[in-house]
Amino acid sequence: MPAMPDVGSLLLAMDLIGVFVFGLSGGTLAVRRRLDLFGVVVLSMAAALAGGVARDLLIGATPPSSFRDDRYLIAALVSGFAAFFFHGTINRLVKPVLVLDAVGLGLFAVAGCNKALTYGMAPVPAILLAVLTACGGGVVRDLLVIEVPRVLREEIYASAALLAALIVVAGQQLGLPEQPVAIAAALAACLLRILSVLRGWNAPRAPGT
Repeated sequence: MPAMPDVGSLLLAMDLIGVFVFGLSGGTLAVRRRLDLFGVVVLSMAAALAGGVARDLLIGATPPSSFRDDRYLIAALVSGFAAFFFHGTINRLVKPVLVLDAVGLGLFAVAGCNKALTYGMAPVPAILLAVLTACGGGVVRDLLVIEVPRVLREEIYASAALLAALIVVAGQQLGLPEQPVAIAAALAACLLRILSVLRGWNAPRAPGT
């Protein structure tokens, strides 16, 4: 049997795929808002990289991975151009921004939590950084097109990232294999996010609003 990739390689792959997917979500939204090529690429890179940069700065991993490893910037740029030139194909998906956002959310939450734990963070701060990693790019993306960020109006958005981080921390505490835990956590966050939108699940809001 072929050897399984080590955990570090898996998490790097999840981080890079998350960058690409979040970049596609940002670029697709930019195309919908009729931005030009420069605007599409800027929104794509903001969505793809902002969360990871914030995470790395907070845990002291400087300079951030996005500026130390060309693959992050390349993935973000490619996603922007892909959204610009192939948005018609992407839009054939059901709610493409939602699907891409959900996938990126799960991948970034897992990668963020694991990286924070690797840098010696306690479980609770690691969970918070995972949520920041997963939600940060989406917040910047939405603000750039003058939208209220999804994390502030769709509570299941942050809750899905929180679920992924909790699974990662629980797996570590129980001594479970890291690769299956990482994959399960990312899938759980993605499915929760998609189901919450399809079924209209929301956290409670203030009475009368």
